[in-house]
Amino acid sequence: MTTFQKAIAAGLLALGAGLGQCHAVEMKVSRQALERTLQQQLFGGPDGRYYVKGNPQSACFTYAEDPQLTFVQDRIVVKVKTHSRLGTALKGACIGLSISVPAEVSLAPEAEGETIGFRDARLDQVSNQKQLNFILNPFLSRQVPSSMKVNAAELLRKALEGSTAASGYAVKLDRLKIHSIQVAGDWLIVDVDGDLSVQ
Repeated sequence: MTTFQKAIAAGLLALGAGLGQCHAVEMKVSRQALERTLQQQLFGGPDGRYYVKGNPQSACFTYAEDPQLTFVQDRIVVKVKTHSRLGTALKGACIGLSISVPAEVSLAPEAEGETIGFRDARLDQVSNQKQLNFILNPFLSRQVPSSMKVNAAELLRKALEGSTAASGYAVKLDRLKIHSIQVAGDWLIVDVDGDLSVQ
């Protein structure tokens, strides 16, 4: 179980003290947990790289690596290092130029039923190379936010699967609804309600 799963499970289990219906619970998710989620879901490939164009065997390619996530005011900022060989592949070599630049996108968190999602992706920093920007734009503005979605209810259900062995009780999450999410300091504050049952 990941730290992110444990954090969510702990929040809901604390609610379980009342058992039955739970209302207006505040769950806190750390910046580090969200960064690990991004790394696992998008940058979990070879060498921690996400290939936007090509692959490790390609002569010409573009990849992002080393995602760093920070919270700035009410937004989540993801900084990555991008490396590209842009041009034409010829006999196993890329005829063109090599570019390595930092890039970043900022996102606003949002509630999507059982899911912690993200919207309003903005390119805050990109390169001055038009060809590279053409490749990076869809990655930064669409793929990062869609890849970071986290189904909190699914994670909690997985975390609760071992409740019988640990406590002698079968704790089940029947329903979870996320009402709102906001950035506060180094945390995402998630307001949820849900139903737990114990057998």
